[in-house]
Amino acid sequence: MKNIPHDDLVLKINEFTQLTRERELTKEEEQERADYREEYLRRIRGSLRGSIQGYKYEKE
Repeated sequence: MKNIPHDDLVLKINEFTQLTRERELTKEEEQERADYREEYLRRIRGSLRGSIQGYKYEKE
């Protein structure tokens, strides 16, 4: 799952969200959705950490 492009990752999450509006997800689908969400959050956290580490605080 780490090799899936970001746009495809978001698309899959959105597909599962749409499915939940139509019917109840199976246990396998729920797990797959959770996996996609966790990968998405892992990437966002990593990106945020990288951005924050680039800042330097200086007192005036």
